[in-house]
Amino acid sequence: MSQKGFYYDMTVCSGCKTCQIACNDKNNLEVGTLFRKVHVFEGGKFPKPWFYNISISCNHCERPKCAENCPTGAIYKRASDGVVVQDKEKCIGCKLCTWSCPYEAPKYKENEDKVGKCDLCADLIDKGENPACVDACLMRALKYGDIEELEKEYGGTADVKGLPDSSFTHPNVRIKPNSEAKL
Repeated sequence: MSQKGFYYDMTVCSGCKTCQIACNDKNNLEVGTLFRKVHVFEGGKFPKPWFYNISISCNHCERPKCAENCPTGAIYKRASDGVVVQDKEKCIGCKLCTWSCPYEAPKYKENEDKVGKCDLCADLIDKGENPACVDACLMRALKYGDIEELEKEYGGTADVKGLPDSSFTHPNVRIKPNSEAKL
């Protein structure tokens, strides 16, 4: 199995949220429901203020807590590529997955009384295309592919300020942190 995932370069992300909007549009999400979210962190004080953005979605973890805690097996990892997907018919809307994920990736969709989440645009990647968020990124801060290949080409870490310790779930995201986000 080749594990798929994301590479994210914080040093070039402008925080425009185009990735977030593309995801919402692709998944036809209601206002306020986000499968990908751009978080803004700021601090310091004059004359040395700082800020950085983190664009985060489901990280398709090696040990997905959402799947481990789903009582119906609605959330699972695909054997072919490690993408964490959901069988919407099996979801009972109990929200255990939303409480279990340290990245807050699964989102309760009140209008459906079910949970939804990023599936790495499985329908697109199965056709050899990129996830919507990756193609929408104006700064090309987001990349998609085999996580080992992304790591070889770009390096990166899964541990930056503002995100949970990666040893908990082993997320399949590699991040090039800016200077303020390094641990």
